[in-house]
Amino acid sequence: MNIVVLVKQVPDSGSERALDSSDNTVARASADNVINEMDEYAVEEALTVKESQGGEVTVLTVGPAGATDAIRKALSMGADKAVHVTDDAIHGSCAVQTSAVIAAALSQLEYDLVICGAESTDGQVSVMPALLSERLGVPHLSGARKLTVDGTSLKVERQTDGGFWALEAQTPAIVSTWDTINEPRYPSFKGIMAAKKKPVTTLSLADLGVDAGSVGLASATSQVLDFAGRPPKGEGVKVTDEGDGAEKLVGYLAAQKIV
Repeated sequence: MNIVVLVKQVPDSGSERALDSSDNTVARASADNVINEMDEYAVEEALTVKESQGGEVTVLTVGPAGATDAIRKALSMGADKAVHVTDDAIHGSCAVQTSAVIAAALSQLEYDLVICGAESTDGQVSVMPALLSERLGVPHLSGARKLTVDGTSLKVERQTDGGFWALEAQTPAIVSTWDTINEPRYPSFKGIMAAKKKPVTTLSLADLGVDAGSVGLASATSQVLDFAGRPPKGEGVKVTDEGDGAEKLVGYLAAQKIV
């Protein structure tokens, strides 16, 4: 089975993140960039399917040159090879534009199954799997907490607030995963060293047949118009108990519409 895992490099959600004031896009150059956390679960699931069904795992990412760090992380976990789509014209692209680029890249690959994280920690729009499903004309099994592969048949338990839904489709298909599906493995030293020798194919928009004018900030379907930092935390309200502390506390909570 040929499996493609979509991986994205994002600013570390545990560190300081910012927007570039020149164009209101994510300031990636100065950020502490890491592989998108949800994508690690997708990589792990792809490796698990490969171990049970056989085949090959290809990592696919769209991003600047620095995104190779995220690629190497996935390769060190056990993926076999990678495709890196990088082009200056992609900068500032919205989800719709990015999906066109990814779909073009997937169309050049042989795949039975595409696995991706349900969302990225920078955009959090959670629409990429569905957009790709529409563009490629293949089923999308979303929000998987469990994936079962039997030949060309896929069964998924979709996570919901009240339990799960049982979904089924035939390959080729796209599966998006949540962090409840597995526990990603840590790259071993052997895996880290082996990743340095695994093939990474670099493609441009021209290689994919995508018009550079159809992507990028200038023609994006959505843009950040303005932004501001979080306001400083104000001073708290001190309630002095003079026998009526409880009454004052309830009065304050009521004024804040908490009770």
